[in-house]
Amino acid sequence: METSSTTKTTTISTPAKLYGKDLSEYDEVDVDALLAQLSPEEINILAKEVDPDDSFLPPNERCSYECEKEPTGPLDRKKLIEHINKQALETPDLPENEPYVKGTVRGKKWLPPARSEKDKEVEEGIAIDMGEEYEQALTSATQEEIIDLAAILGFHSMMNQDQYHASLLNKGQPIGLGWDGITKSQQQKVYPMDPPNNTDIEDSIKRVKDDDPKLIELNFNNIKNISDEKLIQLFDALPDNEHLEVLSLTNVGLTDKTALLLAQAIEKSKTLRVLNVETNFISPPTIVALVRSLLKARTVEEFRASNQRSSVLGNKIEMEITELVEKNSSLLRLGLHLEFNDARHRVAAHLQRNIDRIVRVDKLKPNLPKLLMPACNKELPAIDIEILRQQNKQKLQQQRRNNQYLSPSPSPVPPDDDIDVEIDPDNMVVSGGDRQSYTPSPALSVHGNPPNDHDFNMHTK
Repeated sequence: METSSTTKTTTISTPAKLYGKDLSEYDEVDVDALLAQLSPEEINILAKEVDPDDSFLPPNERCSYECEKEPTGPLDRKKLIEHINKQALETPDLPENEPYVKGTVRGKKWLPPARSEKDKEVEEGIAIDMGEEYEQALTSATQEEIIDLAAILGFHSMMNQDQYHASLLNKGQPIGLGWDGITKSQQQKVYPMDPPNNTDIEDSIKRVKDDDPKLIELNFNNIKNISDEKLIQLFDALPDNEHLEVLSLTNVGLTDKTALLLAQAIEKSKTLRVLNVETNFISPPTIVALVRSLLKARTVEEFRASNQRSSVLGNKIEMEITELVEKNSSLLRLGLHLEFNDARHRVAAHLQRNIDRIVRVDKLKPNLPKLLMPACNKELPAIDIEILRQQNKQKLQQQRRNNQYLSPSPSPVPPDDDIDVEIDPDNMVVSGGDRQSYTPSPALSVHGNPPNDHDFNMHTK
């Protein structure tokens, strides 16, 4: 009995042959001894007989080309190209066997194959019966009416663009354009160039230093000759200014050095509401520093910093910006290109919450004696909730008495036990005392509807 360990496998292979001769007799021949007997000329001849597809040889040895000429000098590419062009121009063209004659057809002319009778019968047999009414209408229809019908049915491939859009807009077909008409490019509208920004830089900086009450908005957009010294003077004057609300620095060559000084000025600003630094040379870490400075200002409602030197901020920078924005309760609009969906959704949701909170404050305003928003670097006064509750009860009782005299069926007033003072968790406090009615500060006013896609710039590449 044989087992797998004792079984032997014998492979019978056909001996290799060359020109019908068996090569097994050369297996024990010493190749080195044969090569030693060859002369250098014979070795060169043998080296030329090399298989170019032999992967065991290096690439430089697979080529049989040999150049015994000594180099004449370093390679000059320009002279080589000039020599090749000169040789190509001086080389005469090969003579033609037959001279060229215009209109003469040489060789066999192509003719379309003849169509069989069956194909003609099949095409003639296809007919669509649309009824006498439709056939009569299409027969008597003009070319413009057929083009309009094709546009209505969506057959835009049967006409050019001018005809198609003219039919949809009911403008009438262009003159000279039929089914075989050629669409020509329309003349583009010429729009006037934007006038240059003629803002006086030195005078504006002086007005900022002097805290001019009429200077509410400062626009330096597209002024490219502003030196760093002028920008530093402007940023040094911002903390002491109490009237400037809008600052636009678009395309002014703002760098990281001056942007960091701007971030320090924003932290101390008291009235700045809108800041625009788009189209500059600010790096992503400096943008994070600018967004962080908005936390201390608590007055900036709109911040735009897109189209900077680095088009992609990166995941780490976007997450830092998102966390800083979520801590900011005064920011309403943000102009930044955020690539990741998580950052875009979190920022958009937080900005919407900020807007909703301000709308809610405006609704609570008539029913509360005073709503005081915390200003920058100011301590909040002490709050006596019990005094506020009593004041609200007295006010609602007075309104109830007034309604009884004014209307035979006054609107229901909630009982006194249900009256309570609401303290807003988002830095909204209630303050009593003999103060004037609440007027929202400019930094907390709602501008129209909640921001749309244009107010919050979010792009997917």
